[in-house]
Amino acid sequence: MYRPDRRRFLKTSTLGASAALIAGQSFATVAFRQQTASSPDRKIIKRKLGRTGLELPVVSMGVMRADNPALPRAALEAGMVHLDTAHGYQKGKNEQMLGEVLKAYPRESFVIATKIPPEGKESFLAKLDLSLERLQMKYADILYLHGISSRDGILDKEMLEALKAAKDSGKARHIGVSTHKNEPEVIRAVVESGVLEVVLTSVNFKQDHYEEMRKAIAEAANAGIGIVAMKTMAGAFLDKEKTKPINCRAALKWVLQDENVTTAIPGITSFDQLTDNASVNYDIALNEKEKQDLAEGKSESGLYCQGCDECTRSCTRNLPIPDIMRAYMYTYGYRDAAQARILLAGLGLRGNPCESCADCPIQCPKGFPVNEKIADVTRLVGVPEEFLA
Repeated sequence: MYRPDRRRFLKTSTLGASAALIAGQSFATVAFRQQTASSPDRKIIKRKLGRTGLELPVVSMGVMRADNPALPRAALEAGMVHLDTAHGYQKGKNEQMLGEVLKAYPRESFVIATKIPPEGKESFLAKLDLSLERLQMKYADILYLHGISSRDGILDKEMLEALKAAKDSGKARHIGVSTHKNEPEVIRAVVESGVLEVVLTSVNFKQDHYEEMRKAIAEAANAGIGIVAMKTMAGAFLDKEKTKPINCRAALKWVLQDENVTTAIPGITSFDQLTDNASVNYDIALNEKEKQDLAEGKSESGLYCQGCDECTRSCTRNLPIPDIMRAYMYTYGYRDAAQARILLAGLGLRGNPCESCADCPIQCPKGFPVNEKIADVTRLVGVPEEFLA
């Protein structure tokens, strides 16, 4: 029986893919530039980021899953001057890629944000130094404490001191937090902190608690806090088979109807996505078809977990279910099994934690078959990392 040599297969397939990428990239870049060429009567919509003084386009670039340096270059050409990354994205390769791209641009011509998890002041500041080394920069424009989901997490004295130390040293111009769940509580705690300046928060049309979100965002904006939106596409698809795509352009426009949201950072991995997202910088008005698409999308459960924590209250294993559901969304919505595996490994999962449960007591308000999704996505932990890259 024929067994291909794995090393040779990876080498030849990578070379083939690289050649195709280089060939396709030139055509895609030309097409992108033609479609996004500016004209005197087209102006990018910009908003001020709270009291930071930064003025940003309403659509920026989430670089998290991008590995093609031509994409951030094209984004900058299109006026998307704000680029968002994080210390852990692609195990640091995301920051490294951006560093190589951005060293060719004047430092004042772009706004870079990076994110570091809360692992103690000393670790936080050491990781900041490493991030800046990768980025080949002396400072980040925005530095986030990454993935905070409670008031206590925001007001943690040690981490606030770490953020203030980063700003006082000149290694961060502005400081803030990112959050995936319990967003209204987190946003209000940011106001309470008195020192944080920016919140990067999940905002999308599928959040049942959006009205409370809108109120919290308004309170923060009135206090001078800048609001940056993520997870605007709500998983990009409504089903794991990807037969029901969300109208992502409409979803992005929907978030930007709230003028208190300064900018959104949709993840961009192709020139088609870049073209669609960049076009919203010139027009955020929703047409009737887009409104209808969103209404239909809201009626289905989809892939996006809003982190309501109803499941965690009834789980006998005390599992971090919203985080596992986020890994599921990365896998089936964003086609990013590698990032899902990193997230799952970070949660300490080593297999299906639901295996020993005879009956699952969880009743998800969105109708998710929680135990089935957990069993499905946690299989990734057993897959060798190189096969998911």
